[in-house]
Amino acid sequence: MKLCRAEYKTIAKFTDQLKPTRQSLKLLKERFPHHSQSTLLSIFSLEYQKRTKRSISKHHDPDVIESYYQRYLNEAKTRPSSPILLEMANEVDLSPSLLARVVVERFLQDQEDGVSVSKQVVSSMLREPTLIPDVHLARQVEQCTVNDCCYGPLVDCIKHAIGHEHEVLLRDKLRERNLSFLDENQLRAKGYDKTPDIILEVPIAVEGHVVHWIESKASFGDDQSHRTYLNEQFWSYWNRFSPRDVLMKGDGAFGAKRSPAEHPGTHWETKSEQGTRPGADKPIILLINGHTLAAGPLCVCLSVCVG
Repeated sequence: MKLCRAEYKTIAKFTDQLKPTRQSLKLLKERFPHHSQSTLLSIFSLEYQKRTKRSISKHHDPDVIESYYQRYLNEAKTRPSSPILLEMANEVDLSPSLLARVVVERFLQDQEDGVSVSKQVVSSMLREPTLIPDVHLARQVEQCTVNDCCYGPLVDCIKHAIGHEHEVLLRDKLRERNLSFLDENQLRAKGYDKTPDIILEVPIAVEGHVVHWIESKASFGDDQSHRTYLNEQFWSYWNRFSPRDVLMKGDGAFGAKRSPAEHPGTHWETKSEQGTRPGADKPIILLINGHTLAAGPLCVCLSVCVG
């Protein structure tokens, strides 16, 4: 199912009132039952991360950190069996995992006589709460990690697994069609430092465009994501490997188009208007909604991630 821009904005606006908990995902699915949970989660996660970036600085103010920590200590004495950090995170509108990190960092400062502990040590304790030298705090951190659907080590692990799964599916589909290609590991072995996921040794045609490489992204492809990936990755691929490419966006994106020029309001038009590459052929876009290829005609050449 294709997702139009208007419907995306409706979903994004609905997420403004949601907390980053798994209970919120149920509400989202009930409100938009025609979209897969993976697509809704991807949009929710993306929108919540934007929200967090706008407000995270206030949660790192020293006085605010101290108030969070003292409140945790006080409530841990009076309500030891309650999910204190989880409730506090919902109240202050902060990711449970991010609040857990703040409290653990402050706890470790007490343990080390005011000396700051490295981020690596804190991250290891968030990944493995049993390393925290306080059983009650360790339990609180575990609750935050398990219930957070946007941040934290569990979410990072899931994202990595999904990304790897999509890359494996992509390679399997290419092999099924007897297409000769080099994957990212093979390209790095040849000395390339920055590579797409797939380079086709023999280019193929997709809707009249010659396709040389494919990049898979297991995240929702909104305008901001496209701009970021374009600047950080895709133009370098364009320069190094070919002037005509396919960008594969995983887990949903705006309605499929034949070329970026027909995808109004996105970074493709902005680049053209700024004259970055005037008159040059631009990357074309292969869109996926959830785990299913959204652009039907493209399935003839690359039916990637189709269940």
